[in-house]
Amino acid sequence: MSDPQSRGRPRANPLFLRDEDLREALELLFFSYRDFTGEADAVLDTYGFGRAHHRIIYFVGANEGISVGELLSILKITKQSLSRVLSQLVEEAFIEQTTDKGDRRRRRLYLTDKGRALETELTQRQSRLIADAYRESGAEAVAGFRTVLRGLINKEDRGRVLRRDTDAL
Repeated sequence: MSDPQSRGRPRANPLFLRDEDLREALELLFFSYRDFTGEADAVLDTYGFGRAHHRIIYFVGANEGISVGELLSILKITKQSLSRVLSQLVEEAFIEQTTDKGDRRRRRLYLTDKGRALETELTQRQSRLIADAYRESGAEAVAGFRTVLRGLINKEDRGRVLRRDTDAL
């Protein structure tokens, strides 16, 4: 008999999740996050950047013209934390800030060519990892995985991800 996990069937009864199953999920998340970020961390390190830089570059690239306030809402960090990292990205010409034409107090953020190149490199590396895991898992498992990930995201931000999903269909 083949391994039920290889067919995309859950090993645990979803109506009764034991502590052992939940701890296993935690470990899987910790190890997968370590490996998912590892290659990107090595690239970022060559620039003297960290994961905060990566998140800002990613979300500015995914939302061209995003306002600083919208970025703060996505990242859920303080203005001071964002300011420190964003200032470095602007000074080093990875991100450009412009004044919003409709509201001069609002700043809009865009990746420069240099920023776009870094965002593309990081995203391609991480996309390869995800694509490999998706291929190994199959469509049904991928759909289940996406459902679980959405369930881990707070309700406010689920809408951000779902909007992108529906736009892609």
